[in-house]
Amino acid sequence: MIRVVRTPAGVQIDPTGKLPGRGAYLHDRRECWERGLKGALAHALKTALEPGERATLEEFMNALPHEAGAAGDGG
Repeated sequence: MIRVVRTPAGVQIDPTGKLPGRGAYLHDRRECWERGLKGALAHALKTALEPGERATLEEFMNALPHEAGAAGDGG
């Protein structure tokens, strides 16, 4: 699971899982991020995603695997 956090500086990916702020978790699969970016993530973080934040999250998403089990979870 990958944590995304809303901080006073904006929405960002939290690789440590320890940044202060309101957080939400997404699986490490592109399908989950696609669904999240359609509105569920902003709703969970109780904020609107700014264009720059959305671009950063989409860039991260594009590096993720497409299929369930593609991350080598033993399936």
